Amino acid sequence: MSTNEIRVDVGVLREEIRKTYTDVSVDQDQDYIFPTGRSWARELGYPEPELGRVPDATVESFAGVANHWRLGRVDPGEVVLDLGCGAGTDLLIAAQMTGPSGRVIGVDMTPAMLERARDSAAAMGLANVELHESLIEALPLGDASVDVVISNGVIDLVPDKDAVLDEIDRVLRPGGRLQLADVVIHHEVSEDARERIDLWTG
Repeated sequence: MSTNEIRVDVGVLREEIRKTYTDVSVDQDQDYIFPTGRSWARELGYPEPELGRVPDATVESFAGVANHWRLGRVDPGEVVLDLGCGAGTDLLIAAQMTGPSGRVIGVDMTPAMLERARDSAAAMGLANVELHESLIEALPLGDASVDVVISNGVIDLVPDKDAVLDEIDRVLRPGGRLQLADVVIHHEVSEDARERIDLWTG
Protein backbone atom coordinates (compact mmCIF):
# COMPACT_ATOMS: atom_id res chain seq x y z
CA MET A 1 0.00 0.00 0.00
CA SER A 2 1.51 3.31 -0.99
CA THR A 3 1.43 6.31 1.33
CA ASN A 4 -1.25 8.08 -0.71
CA GLU A 5 -3.63 5.12 -0.15
CA ILE A 6 -3.28 5.20 3.64
CA ARG A 7 -6.56 6.29 5.22
CA VAL A 8 -5.52 6.25 8.87
CA ASP A 9 -3.91 9.31 10.49
CA VAL A 10 -0.34 8.00 10.59
CA GLY A 11 0.79 10.49 13.27
CA VAL A 12 -2.03 9.46 15.61
CA LEU A 13 -1.38 5.78 14.86
CA ARG A 14 2.31 6.08 15.72
CA GLU A 15 1.50 7.87 18.97
CA GLU A 16 -1.00 5.18 19.98
CA ILE A 17 1.52 2.44 19.17
CA ARG A 18 4.14 4.25 21.29
CA LYS A 19 1.65 4.47 24.18
CA THR A 20 0.69 0.80 23.94
CA TYR A 21 4.27 -0.48 23.86
CA THR A 22 5.45 1.97 26.51
CA ASP A 23 2.77 0.39 28.72
CA VAL A 24 4.08 -3.08 27.82
CA SER A 25 7.59 -2.04 28.84
CA VAL A 26 6.72 -0.35 32.14
CA ASP A 27 3.67 -2.32 33.35
CA GLN A 28 4.61 -5.92 32.68
CA ASP A 29 2.02 -7.35 35.07
CA GLN A 30 -0.94 -5.86 33.17
CA ASP A 31 -3.07 -8.13 31.01
CA TYR A 32 -3.02 -7.18 27.34
CA ILE A 33 -5.17 -8.46 24.50
CA PHE A 34 -2.03 -10.08 23.07
CA PRO A 35 0.24 -12.54 24.93
CA THR A 36 3.49 -11.27 26.46
CA GLY A 37 6.43 -12.35 28.57
CA ARG A 38 8.95 -15.14 29.04
CA SER A 39 6.29 -17.84 29.29
CA TRP A 40 4.93 -16.78 25.88
CA ALA A 41 8.42 -16.83 24.32
CA ARG A 42 8.98 -20.31 25.74
CA GLU A 43 5.59 -21.47 24.48
CA LEU A 44 6.65 -20.32 21.01
CA GLY A 45 9.84 -22.40 21.31
CA TYR A 46 12.34 -19.54 21.46
CA PRO A 47 15.97 -20.72 21.41
CA GLU A 48 17.67 -21.85 24.57
CA PRO A 49 20.02 -21.31 26.27
CA GLU A 50 20.00 -17.78 24.74
CA LEU A 51 16.47 -16.92 25.92
CA GLY A 52 17.31 -17.99 29.46
CA ARG A 53 20.18 -15.48 29.62
CA VAL A 54 18.04 -12.47 28.65
CA PRO A 55 17.03 -10.46 31.76
CA ASP A 56 13.41 -10.47 32.90
CA ALA A 57 13.33 -6.68 32.47
CA THR A 58 13.44 -7.33 28.72
CA VAL A 59 11.71 -10.69 28.29
CA GLU A 60 8.65 -9.77 30.33
CA SER A 61 8.00 -7.07 27.69
CA PHE A 62 8.21 -9.60 24.83
CA ALA A 63 5.12 -9.33 22.61
CA GLY A 64 6.06 -11.30 19.49
CA VAL A 65 3.48 -13.08 17.37
CA ALA A 66 5.43 -16.24 16.43
CA ASN A 67 8.94 -17.74 16.41
CA HIS A 68 11.02 -16.61 13.43
CA TRP A 69 14.06 -18.44 14.92
CA ARG A 70 12.59 -21.63 13.45
CA LEU A 71 13.81 -20.23 10.11
CA GLY A 72 17.42 -20.37 11.27
CA ARG A 73 20.02 -19.13 13.70
CA VAL A 74 22.43 -16.25 13.22
CA ASP A 75 26.02 -17.20 12.43
CA PRO A 76 28.99 -15.87 14.40
CA GLY A 77 30.32 -12.62 12.95
CA GLU A 78 27.13 -11.62 11.12
CA VAL A 79 25.55 -8.16 11.22
CA VAL A 80 21.91 -8.44 12.27
CA LEU A 81 19.19 -5.77 12.11
CA ASP A 82 16.11 -6.12 14.33
CA LEU A 83 13.20 -4.05 12.99
CA GLY A 84 11.02 -2.87 15.86
CA CYS A 85 13.34 -4.42 18.43
CA GLY A 86 11.17 -3.36 21.37
CA ALA A 87 12.71 -4.17 24.74
CA GLY A 88 15.24 -6.38 22.97
CA THR A 89 14.40 -10.06 23.38
CA ASP A 90 15.20 -10.99 19.77
CA LEU A 91 18.01 -8.44 19.64
CA LEU A 92 19.80 -9.91 22.67
CA ILE A 93 19.32 -13.48 21.45
CA ALA A 94 20.89 -12.43 18.12
CA ALA A 95 23.74 -10.67 19.96
CA GLN A 96 24.60 -13.91 21.72
CA MET A 97 24.49 -15.90 18.47
CA THR A 98 26.61 -13.50 16.41
CA GLY A 99 29.12 -13.07 19.23
CA PRO A 100 31.71 -10.37 19.79
CA SER A 101 32.92 -10.57 16.17
CA GLY A 102 29.44 -9.64 14.92
CA ARG A 103 27.06 -6.78 15.53
CA VAL A 104 23.35 -6.39 16.18
CA ILE A 105 21.41 -3.22 15.44
CA GLY A 106 18.02 -2.53 16.99
CA VAL A 107 15.63 0.04 15.56
CA ASP A 108 12.47 1.09 17.38
CA MET A 109 10.35 4.24 17.71
CA THR A 110 9.48 3.75 21.41
CA PRO A 111 12.07 5.29 23.77
CA ALA A 112 10.93 3.27 26.81
CA MET A 113 11.49 0.03 24.93
CA LEU A 114 14.94 1.11 23.73
CA GLU A 115 15.89 2.01 27.31
CA ARG A 116 14.98 -1.52 28.43
CA ALA A 117 17.02 -3.02 25.58
CA ARG A 118 20.03 -0.79 26.39
CA ASP A 119 19.93 -1.63 30.11
CA SER A 120 19.62 -5.37 29.46
CA ALA A 121 22.47 -5.36 26.93
CA ALA A 122 24.65 -3.65 29.54
CA ALA A 123 23.57 -6.11 32.25
CA MET A 124 24.56 -8.99 29.94
CA GLY A 125 27.90 -7.37 29.14
CA LEU A 126 27.14 -7.28 25.41
CA ALA A 127 29.30 -4.73 23.60
CA ASN A 128 28.05 -5.68 20.11
CA VAL A 129 24.62 -4.00 20.43
CA GLU A 130 23.72 -0.72 18.69
CA LEU A 131 20.33 0.97 19.16
CA HIS A 132 18.54 3.66 17.14
CA GLU A 133 15.29 5.52 17.80
CA SER A 134 13.87 5.60 14.29
CA LEU A 135 11.03 4.53 12.03
CA ILE A 136 11.58 1.28 10.18
CA GLU A 137 10.37 3.02 7.01
CA ALA A 138 13.52 5.19 7.08
CA LEU A 139 16.43 3.18 8.46
CA PRO A 140 19.54 5.04 9.68
CA LEU A 141 21.85 2.51 7.97
CA GLY A 142 23.96 2.37 4.85
CA ASP A 143 23.17 0.39 1.73
CA ALA A 144 24.10 -3.31 1.75
CA SER A 145 25.30 -3.13 5.36
CA VAL A 146 23.39 -6.02 6.99
CA ASP A 147 23.58 -9.83 6.69
CA VAL A 148 20.28 -10.71 8.39
CA VAL A 149 17.09 -8.72 9.03
CA ILE A 150 14.80 -10.04 11.75
CA SER A 151 11.42 -8.75 12.92
CA ASN A 152 8.57 -10.06 15.03
CA GLY A 153 5.05 -8.62 14.91
CA VAL A 154 6.04 -5.13 13.79
CA ILE A 155 5.62 -4.71 10.04
CA ASP A 156 1.86 -5.25 10.40
CA LEU A 157 1.74 -2.05 12.52
CA VAL A 158 3.14 0.09 9.69
CA PRO A 159 0.65 1.42 7.12
CA ASP A 160 3.29 1.89 4.37
CA LYS A 161 4.63 -1.64 4.07
CA ASP A 162 6.17 -0.91 0.67
CA ALA A 163 8.49 1.62 2.32
CA VAL A 164 9.57 -0.96 4.92
CA LEU A 165 10.24 -3.61 2.28
CA ASP A 166 12.17 -1.11 0.15
CA GLU A 167 14.35 -0.28 3.16
CA ILE A 168 14.97 -3.97 3.89
CA ASP A 169 16.00 -4.48 0.27
CA ARG A 170 18.31 -1.46 0.47
CA VAL A 171 20.18 -2.44 3.65
CA LEU A 172 20.51 -6.19 3.02
CA ARG A 173 23.77 -7.35 1.47
CA PRO A 174 23.63 -9.57 -1.63
CA GLY A 175 22.76 -13.04 -0.37
CA GLY A 176 21.41 -11.61 2.88
CA ARG A 177 18.44 -13.11 4.69
CA LEU A 178 15.07 -11.80 5.90
CA GLN A 179 13.62 -13.69 8.84
CA LEU A 180 10.30 -12.45 10.18
CA ALA A 181 7.17 -13.42 12.01
CA ASP A 182 4.07 -11.31 11.53
CA VAL A 183 0.31 -11.18 11.29
CA VAL A 184 -1.23 -11.98 7.92
CA ILE A 185 -4.89 -11.31 7.12
CA HIS A 186 -6.35 -13.55 4.42
CA HIS A 187 -9.47 -11.48 3.76
CA GLU A 188 -9.87 -7.93 2.49
CA VAL A 189 -10.14 -5.45 5.35
CA SER A 190 -12.97 -2.94 5.08
CA GLU A 191 -12.24 0.78 4.67
CA ASP A 192 -13.90 1.45 8.04
CA ALA A 193 -11.66 -1.09 9.76
CA ARG A 194 -8.53 0.37 8.13
CA GLU A 195 -9.33 3.72 9.70
CA ARG A 196 -9.77 2.35 13.25
CA ILE A 197 -6.62 3.01 15.27
CA ASP A 198 -7.65 0.50 17.96
CA LEU A 199 -7.60 -2.33 15.40
CA TRP A 200 -4.08 -1.36 14.27
CA THR A 201 -2.64 -1.20 17.79
CA GLY A 202 -4.43 -4.18 19.36
